[in-house]
This record gives sequence, C-alpha cells and structure tokens, in this order.
Amino acid sequence: MEKQPQEGTLSISESYRRINRLMAALNFTNSDASTFILTGIPGLEAAHIWISIPFFTFYIVSLLGNVTLLSVVGMEQTLQKPMYMLLCILALTDIATPTFVVPKALGIFWFNLKGITVTGCLTQMFFLHTVSVTHSATLVTMAFDRYVAICNPLRYATILSNAQIAKLGLVGFIRAVLFILPLPLLLSQQPFCANRIIPHMQCEYLAVEKVMCGDLTVTRIYGWVLMFVINGFDLTLIALSYGLIIRAVLRISSNKAHQKALNTCTTHISVMLTYYIPGLFSSLTNQFGQGIAPCVRIVLADLYLLIPPMLNPIIYGVKTKELRDRVGKYTCQR
Repeated sequence: MEKQPQEGTLSISESYRRINRLMAALNFTNSDASTFILTGIPGLEAAHIWISIPFFTFYIVSLLGNVTLLSVVGMEQTLQKPMYMLLCILALTDIATPTFVVPKALGIFWFNLKGITVTGCLTQMFFLHTVSVTHSATLVTMAFDRYVAICNPLRYATILSNAQIAKLGLVGFIRAVLFILPLPLLLSQQPFCANRIIPHMQCEYLAVEKVMCGDLTVTRIYGWVLMFVINGFDLTLIALSYGLIIRAVLRISSNKAHQKALNTCTTHISVMLTYYIPGLFSSLTNQFGQGIAPCVRIVLADLYLLIPPMLNPIIYGVKTKELRDRVGKYTCQR
C-alpha cells in the first residue's frame, strides 16, 4: 500500500520525461537518420528573437520593392523594353534568393524548428546556388546591354530585343542548373557523419560539406573550379564590357553626352558592387577566416543573401528617372 504512491510518482515523472523526449524529437529530430539539424547562429541563441526582427524587415522590404518593380514594368507599356526586362529578371532572382532562406530561418528563430531532411537540405542548397549563378549571368547581360547602348546605339534595337533578352535569361538559367546540379548529386553519394548538426541557418554548400565523412576530394575540386570558372568568366565579361564602354565614353567630345553615358552605367555598377563584394568577402571569411567568430561568418553569409535583394530596387528606383516617375505615378493614383 505504501509503494503505490511511489510507483504513481515514478510513473508521472516518467511521463514528463517521455513528453520532453518527444518535444526534443519534434524540435531537433536528432534521432532521425534522414534529418539534419540547423542550429541558427551558434553563440547567439539567446538573441535569436531580436535577430529575427531585421531579417524579417529586410525580407519584407525586399519583397515589396521587387514586386513593385515587376508590377510597374508589367503595367507600363513604355517600360517594356530590354533594359527593364533585365531588371525584371534581376527582381525575380532577388525575390527567390531570400525566399529560400528567410522562412526556414524564422522557423528556427521563432519556433525552434531546427530539423530539415537531407533531401530538403540538398534541395535548398541547389536552388540557392542556382539562383545566385543566374543572378550573376543577368549582371553580365546587363553589362552587355549597356555596352551596346553606348557603343552601338544605332544597332541597339536590332541586336537586343525583348525576345533576345528572354533567350539570354533562359540560357543563363540553364547554365546555372547544369553547373550546380552536380554539387547536390555528388554530396548525396557521400556518407554522412553521426553528428548531423549544421551550425548555420541555411544549407550552404560549405556548411553541408562539413557533416560528410567520405572522400570529398572530387566534390571540393569541383566546387573550387565552379567558383573560379563562373565568377572568373562573368567578371571578365563585365570588365571587358566596361573597358570598352570607358574607351567609347572618353572619345565623346560633348560633356553633356559624356555625363549622360556615365550616368547610364552608374546604377549597374552600384548593383554589381552590392552583389560581388559582399559575396567575395563572405566566401573568403568562410574559407580563410578561422580567426573570425562563427557567428560573425554566419551573419555575414546571410546578410549577403538579404541586403542586395533589398537594395537593388531602391538603387534602380532612385537612379532611373523613368522608373522613378512611373512608380510615383502609380503610387499617387492609389
């Protein structure tokens, strides 16, 4: 008779322990062999709620800016020309990039939903890098567009049309898919370590690679070659285009025409700087920044995916008078 309460007490304690284990399984899914754990920002777990505020704000501003740009160009017939078609492609990549990261990050910050399946992780990695390479290809096409507009203005309409821009955009996307697809395929063939914790809020290639225990020589070589080929090729084409543009501008005798030609390039150069410089800095800190705190590297990697998509529509809205006037027109009507 005296043992019954004690057994009842033990039973209640055991129930609580089982509930806690169940909650841990739901939140972390560390017992599931097909699941990774994204920790968020290691060392700043206590500040996750506060960190989520700028992340959420940047995401919303990015969506509003890029959707507005797409809507204005779609509604305004006079803006449906190659330069603005390229802006629309850029806006689509700027919508997709944070959308693949922020919802999952907010799930970690707000609800502690840290589990992600291996398939989901590799899929996120594939789309993130595919969109990034497509974005880079779009910047190359924009540099070519400015080159034709300044160096061959009389042939602009015949060289570049909306149909040509659509084809170039499709080629850029197909190139990105063909280059990036081998990465998740190669990683999926590797054995994963027992510790499946990824100290990040996204399935970035370098972060996923660290939880693999197989021979990654081929994967790493392919990753390095891919980075140098894509970035090197794209930046070379952009530098070549702007070298030819600068040479053509210096030959212009009229100061007014000189200034107008430079103004047409300023916006694109600003957008390139907001994309390539943070991206290069993020890659270098991941590869060689062992002395930098992990939380700093992770925040930089994520801001790189948030800041350019937020700034691009603002830069174009401020710098491009025609677009700015149309946005003002539709805003005032509402």
